[in-house]
Amino acid sequence: MPSKKKQHSDNGVPNKIGAYLPQTHTQPLADRLAAGKALRQTNCSRSAHAEWTPPAHRRDPIELLIESSAGRLENLLPIRYARMAANPFAFYRGAAAIMAYDLSHTPNTGLNIQICGDCHLLNFGGFATAERRLIFDINDFDETSIAPWEWDVKRLTASFVVAGRQNGFDAASCHEAAWTAAQSYRQHIAEYASMSVLDAWYDALDLAEVIATIKNKDNRRFYTSKLEEASEQSAHEKEFAKLAYATGEAPRILDQPPLIFHYAEMENEQHYRIVTDSLDSYIASLSPERQILLSRYELKDVAFKVVGVGSVGTFCAICLFMSGGGDPLFIQTKEARQSVLEQYAGASSFAHHGQRVVVGQRLMQAAGDLFLGWFTSTGSAQRHFYVRQLRDAKVKPIVEMMKPSDMASYAELCGRALARAHVRSGDAAILSGYMGKSAAFEDALADFSVAYADQNERDHAQLIEAIRAGRVPANFSER
Repeated sequence: MPSKKKQHSDNGVPNKIGAYLPQTHTQPLADRLAAGKALRQTNCSRSAHAEWTPPAHRRDPIELLIESSAGRLENLLPIRYARMAANPFAFYRGAAAIMAYDLSHTPNTGLNIQICGDCHLLNFGGFATAERRLIFDINDFDETSIAPWEWDVKRLTASFVVAGRQNGFDAASCHEAAWTAAQSYRQHIAEYASMSVLDAWYDALDLAEVIATIKNKDNRRFYTSKLEEASEQSAHEKEFAKLAYATGEAPRILDQPPLIFHYAEMENEQHYRIVTDSLDSYIASLSPERQILLSRYELKDVAFKVVGVGSVGTFCAICLFMSGGGDPLFIQTKEARQSVLEQYAGASSFAHHGQRVVVGQRLMQAAGDLFLGWFTSTGSAQRHFYVRQLRDAKVKPIVEMMKPSDMASYAELCGRALARAHVRSGDAAILSGYMGKSAAFEDALADFSVAYADQNERDHAQLIEAIRAGRVPANFSER
């Protein structure tokens, strides 16, 4: 899709929000439903979404991975490639750049909204809101930007086929999980189209209610226990017990190399100084009441942290803050790079990539992190970062525990959560008018997902071969 030039003010904020996310909600509902339906003829039929044929001159997926590693810490890249090589599902988690390229060669309706950009099934989970409610939602926004809404749905549905195969499910079960995710998305978009604007905006998925609906008794018992653990004790107190220790009056983060570590003494002092010098910039990105709250803590230590699969090698750190009363606060700073979507869907409206992540997360999530903000490092590299709490009562899905019926239920949940996130910036009526009331949309998405899972397996095999040939390095002892 061709890029569209965005208008910026001097501070990188768009001059007018409607310039990059035009809203149509003031038009009559019937007109918006009709406009969506018309897109089937004018832009893209629903059945066209089933298509996946690699373009004739498809770029080498390993080259795309190597390009996405530019600017990362060289000594951590072998961990990144080893993690991706583990299996096709691990590869899929780290291959957002490859899929963004591929999705740009698939049909779409021409409707751009705020999307996640890396919408696979493990980027959903439970977490605590600022009001201490536990909700289920999307929880990773590193790649968020404005792009075709279908790209999120396709990445989500395909992830269920890839994960299902990893669990040893038969082809019918994998297809059903992808189909269910797409059906849930379509049906919940239709529900949001019938709701008032404010009711749709305020909607959230209560985690306790979600867990109560789990049919598998063992899984329900497991996640109920996790929910109770998350509710009983401060997440930061639990993290302090695992990640830090006190030495006299100077608490310090434990080194757990190669995943959590301090730099060599001179480099560590420089890194610490960069973080402390950048604090004022980060604090300025917070609302005044949250600035006051953070001022009740003092920074005590900073350590580097290796995170995830696709993010390995980017500059990420844990910051330990302490109050005078001794209660800890862990803040994570994470490098924000150009979204993998921007090359294909147009440059972000925000010149600062940390701000891009924060604005996207605030727009798409039902409730955001209390300490979510951004800053530019004061070092010579001038890297962009976003900031959030390290963990806040997180409850993660355990895919390995799932049976086919469990995965289908989880697919329904993720489809619903994605629909809720998309209607924050898109028009549910237009989306619903396009998808309609039949199963044509989910039929197409499920077929696409199976075809793309095959592509993902071929790409994973190419990574294995590239490692064997010495084209990319891999450290399998430190995954």
